[in-house]
Amino acid sequence: MEYFAGLDVSMEETHICVLDREGEAVHEAKVVSTPAAIADGLTKAPACRCVVFETGRMAPMLYHGLRGLAVPVVCIESRQAAQALKSLATHKTDRNDARGLAHLARTGFFKCVHVKSFSAHAVRSLIITRKKLVGQRVTLENQIRGLAVVFGVRLPRGLSPAFVEHALRASEGIDGLSAAMRGLVEARGAVLSAVKAIDGDMKRMARASDACRRLMTIPGVGHLTALAFTAAIDDPARFRRSRDMGPYLGLVPRRYQSGEIDYTGSISKVGDRRVRTLLYEAANVMLTRYKGALKLKNWAFEIAKRSTMRKARIALARRLAVIMHAMLRHGTEFRAA
Repeated sequence: MEYFAGLDVSMEETHICVLDREGEAVHEAKVVSTPAAIADGLTKAPACRCVVFETGRMAPMLYHGLRGLAVPVVCIESRQAAQALKSLATHKTDRNDARGLAHLARTGFFKCVHVKSFSAHAVRSLIITRKKLVGQRVTLENQIRGLAVVFGVRLPRGLSPAFVEHALRASEGIDGLSAAMRGLVEARGAVLSAVKAIDGDMKRMARASDACRRLMTIPGVGHLTALAFTAAIDDPARFRRSRDMGPYLGLVPRRYQSGEIDYTGSISKVGDRRVRTLLYEAANVMLTRYKGALKLKNWAFEIAKRSTMRKARIALARRLAVIMHAMLRHGTEFRAA
């Protein structure tokens, strides 16, 4: 007899439900949300052929932890699972969700999700942190600029050396404003130092990675784009075709078809938004700053003539994703033609 399990995971507790091939529950339990506790809870039931749980914040830790304990665990797409679980139970409870996930494991009606390695998650965390800090810097600079303009002072660009000097000079001798301006300037300086330290770490990581060095041979692709792309892909072999990069990163048109309706809209924008943005920026650099002869540029400019420059950048970003995946998969460098 084959058995299947579903795990409904929360931060504190995980509900376990084990079903047989006929859909009868043979074991139910509630354990702490750690790989060891879940594996121990599953040992009290017959050996399972498949153990299913949904994507979430704890997915990497649980997936790799359970795999290390020889549990045949599978992580599935939470949006698809949510729609299926609605039809399986009248009331939404953790116990019912665990049973519904076990039914999905039993029927095979689920979509597996690749769980990235811890190293890929670490790189993504660094990139996300840098983005947040840059956003904080811009917010602080806008606040400084807003305080200064009340007194008729227009400040230069935020990253120019004269920005802080002009800001402090504008607040001299004004009680309250001077202290506020110094506080904002000091906070901005701390954020800039943190961003600089992260940039240094990312450059060292990119130089130490063979994959990133190969990707950086493409005009317009820097260390940030290379690191973000390798972290998003994690394992190039999990994609059968390089052209699957377009749908994976949300760089293909959205389509809706029903009867006589057949609508093609803008790009789907699914997947990693940061990688999609960086690829768009790399495409823009290739089209506007790179002066060498390149067939990719000519191809994109032909699209721009027929449509718009924005669509040309999106098309080039999609083409860059395909090329970058092929380079990672085959270990080759970019050859300009």
